[in-house]
Amino acid sequence: MDNPRSARLTWLLIAIVGALTICPVLMLVLGSFSEGLTAFGKFTTDKYVEAYTDPAFFKVMLNTFIFVLGSSTLSTVLAVFLAYLNTRTDIPFKFLFRVLSLIPMMIPHLLFSVCWALLLNPSNGMINLALKDTFGLDEAPLNIYSMWGMILVEGLLDLPIAYLIIAPAMASFDVALEESSRVCGASSWKTLFRITLPVLRPAILAAFILGVVRSLASFAVPSVLGMPGRVPVLATHLYEMIATGFATDYGKAAAVGMSVLVASVTLIVVYRALTAESEKFVTVAGRGFRPTVIELGKARMPLFALVGLLSVVLIVLPVAVLLYTSFMPYSMVPGARAFSMMTLKHWRDVLGDPISLLSLKNSLFLAVAGATLGVILSVFVAYVIVKVKTRASGILDSLSYLSFSFPGIVIGIGFMWFFVQTPLYATIWALLLGYIATYLPYGIRPMSSAFIQIHSHLEESSLVCGASPLTTMKRIIVPLLIPGIVSGWILMASMFVRELTLSVVLSRPGTEVLAVQILRFSEDGLWGKLSALGIVMIAISTALVVVATVVGNRFKAA
Repeated sequence: MDNPRSARLTWLLIAIVGALTICPVLMLVLGSFSEGLTAFGKFTTDKYVEAYTDPAFFKVMLNTFIFVLGSSTLSTVLAVFLAYLNTRTDIPFKFLFRVLSLIPMMIPHLLFSVCWALLLNPSNGMINLALKDTFGLDEAPLNIYSMWGMILVEGLLDLPIAYLIIAPAMASFDVALEESSRVCGASSWKTLFRITLPVLRPAILAAFILGVVRSLASFAVPSVLGMPGRVPVLATHLYEMIATGFATDYGKAAAVGMSVLVASVTLIVVYRALTAESEKFVTVAGRGFRPTVIELGKARMPLFALVGLLSVVLIVLPVAVLLYTSFMPYSMVPGARAFSMMTLKHWRDVLGDPISLLSLKNSLFLAVAGATLGVILSVFVAYVIVKVKTRASGILDSLSYLSFSFPGIVIGIGFMWFFVQTPLYATIWALLLGYIATYLPYGIRPMSSAFIQIHSHLEESSLVCGASPLTTMKRIIVPLLIPGIVSGWILMASMFVRELTLSVVLSRPGTEVLAVQILRFSEDGLWGKLSALGIVMIAISTALVVVATVVGNRFKAA
């Protein structure tokens, strides 16, 4: 592509991506200094004073700190443990680790949280009912509506991402360093803490910080488990400002949201610095490297059983509990009596509910249309980032990564301030633009990886033969990008189907989506309807993955 055309394309993309990422942030800033949605532009600092002098704010911040630190620590420790077992030991059936790292991402966080509420809520949780019947207890021994429950569930949800960061670093670690330590007389434990973990520090810290960012932005776990237990964190504190009560205060919410946004963006900058720094810790540079496998001995099968149990907890349990609950008239411990009382009532109610059907229709539209538009934009953005080596393309790269650090409910408030000034307010198009802006990095990253693998000589040969840049893109580049396009489309579509945090802010009557409807069922305690609609959500996500994969394979074959 010649320089004038590449420059025009680059600046056009900067304008588009900048509007999607900078605009809501700018509106959030302006909104935090405004008196209200209907008084935009009348600047005041009262909202900051009111937000940060609220007596309840200190408790919210303390709860947030404990929740974020606890869940991030849990996910990181589990990820280090699993990565070590998978890459360095002779534990059997290592394919389970691949399942642990990929499949849980397809289960929406909202449904995973609901699953644990169905099992361990103090009134009629299935595990609590079983414990009370078995031991003759008067009260439920476990209460998932608590801080420890929130930390447990969020830690399990963030485990796959932490594992994907730590496992590659663990696999490429040169065991000669450990062997030297042992030759010098150090024990295995001392070697682990003095040699292995310090060398892996950038990857471990990167996983921990990404866990902090994800838990800080988390809304599913705090809303399903924290709100019933009266354990407010920043996400639910913001939600209560704008979605509950008679006097919503978007200005105060924007003022609180600014601190969350600044913290999240700062953490992402630190995360990127750590991942860049990890190159300094490379310990394998030559060919023929093969890590030494540590024999677990008698601990081999017990550790495998532990990994198998974790697989069940992360993958099988959520779907099984939801499916079982969707057929039960009320919460019951599984048994002969329970199975004899199974009914299709909840399924009939959900499939006959106009709002549930509308939410299903809206989610499907947003998934298909949003992912398609998002991937098209991602192709052009990734092309400029990888192939056009200019300062402007570097700006585009930074802008495209920026929304990765945006907490959904916070940036949703920014979009609310923007859309209320336009005809897009309270329409499905507001959700579509918000989804694309928030999840654009998930489309760009697979595209960038695919573009890196395409040699520039292919493009240059097409241009020399007289083809236009658009024809070159259509005939040469796009067919070679099919695997990346399919990956990006699947990832974006599955996220759009289950998106919650942005939706609870922007969704209005007539624009309900599946996640918002499921959250409403959860708030009303309609577990049967919730479970039936949740199974529909998981089925749609799975179907989208299958269809996109089949279409991608056909394109590659052609």
